Amino acid sequence: MNKAELIDDVAQRANMTKKAAAAGVDAMLDCISRALAEGDKVQLTGFGTFEVRQRDERRGRNPQTGEEIIIPARASAVFRPGKLLKDAVK
Repeated sequence: MNKAELIDDVAQRANMTKKAAAAGVDAMLDCISRALAEGDKVQLTGFGTFEVRQRDERRGRNPQTGEEIIIPARASAVFRPGKLLKDAVK
């Protein structure tokens, strides 16, 4: 499912226009993105948790040349599914 399909599904299930559903989906994604950028955790009970984790510097290899390189430390957004989502996917 891509974003357009998600908007269509939300509009149908919530009995609203696609324009209103698109605004809602965009607003939700923007809120989650801004919260993660500020270092906050976003916890949606029953669905899952979005959070930012720090990844340490590590060694890697350039697959074309085989040369060893250092991959710098960075922040990474991660998602952990909640129990209800895990059970639904089984």
